[in-house]
Amino acid sequence: MQTVLHVAAMAPLSIPSPDWSGFDIPLPWGTLRIHAYALCILAGIVIGLWLTSARWKGRGTPEGSLWDIAIWAVPFGIIGGRLYHVFSSPDAYFGPGFDGTGDLSLIPQIQRGGLGIWGAVVLGVFGAWIGCRRAGVKLTAFLDAAAPGLLLAQAIGRWGNWFNQELFGAPTTLPWGLQIDPANANFPSGMPTDTLFHPTFLYESLWNLVGVALLLVLDRRFHFRRGRLFWLYAMYYTLGRVWIEALRIDDAEQVTLFGITTRLNVWTSILVFVVALAVFIVMGLKGRPEPDTAYLPGHGPDAAVGSVTGHDAGGSVSGEGVHGNLRDEKSDPGHIVEPREAAEKPAAGTTPDAGTAGVTGGKTPGSAPEADDTK
Repeated sequence: MQTVLHVAAMAPLSIPSPDWSGFDIPLPWGTLRIHAYALCILAGIVIGLWLTSARWKGRGTPEGSLWDIAIWAVPFGIIGGRLYHVFSSPDAYFGPGFDGTGDLSLIPQIQRGGLGIWGAVVLGVFGAWIGCRRAGVKLTAFLDAAAPGLLLAQAIGRWGNWFNQELFGAPTTLPWGLQIDPANANFPSGMPTDTLFHPTFLYESLWNLVGVALLLVLDRRFHFRRGRLFWLYAMYYTLGRVWIEALRIDDAEQVTLFGITTRLNVWTSILVFVVALAVFIVMGLKGRPEPDTAYLPGHGPDAAVGSVTGHDAGGSVSGEGVHGNLRDEKSDPGHIVEPREAAEKPAAGTTPDAGTAGVTGGKTPGSAPEADDTK
């Protein structure tokens, strides 16, 4: 016990920022820089899709449909996240007050950091809608399956901010304060070099991980449908984002509403929370869908069976229709299948064969010789 206390006492009362932020891959024409930020984002996407895949299969959906949706949702989400970041922090790209002194070439350089979750969700949902329509499944069913995985992806992706030493909070004396390299461009000017900051990336990551567990437990208990779990995710995430965002001191657009001036993301979080709460309540009043299926109308296994059955009803692919209209080794091109009522009546002057119910026992005079029914 004494050894444990001694080690704890010697441990640094702060969280160091990493010196490593990526590596280079040599190429014939130069080097390719792989950023740790990008690796965190990719790791979050992969692990989030893994959780979503497990939940999506549980809804009895078509095999491979998740990837048909993801191939649209992920690129749209990345583009939307970048566009929102540029919109909410425009100075670096357009200059203060849009005076033209910014660098537009920085906009596509997402490896430097800067993805806004709001834009990622909005355009990501739009991409998912395209994929769901092509796969024949409901968007709301997919969003319910994906909500915990989306929050898990955000929890992992936030560690990219740690590698970039960005998006930290106000100064703090707490033992888990975050160290920032004074030589880093993100270090606030005018502050002592030994200043520690709130690790807002860690706060959000832990908040999201707790949210993943909460969503899974609530969904197992209540079996949310019609997108209600997705709206519950939106409420939970924005509730945490309000207080976490309020701690941050990086540059951001300030908006004044009701006499209160605060960051744009704070107001956005409040707005999204209110909308999500309203939709969650309204959808709950509608009750559970009947039937409870992830397929769009006219799709799914039942629709496929119904289509074949309806086709058979027309007689074109039924067993009787095949022998009546198609030529095979059991049918004679000159033989005409008589209606059942006529076939059951023996021809004049003939005796029915007791062993062949429904088949005439003689031939009509002048008819062509019939081939044997079996070979």
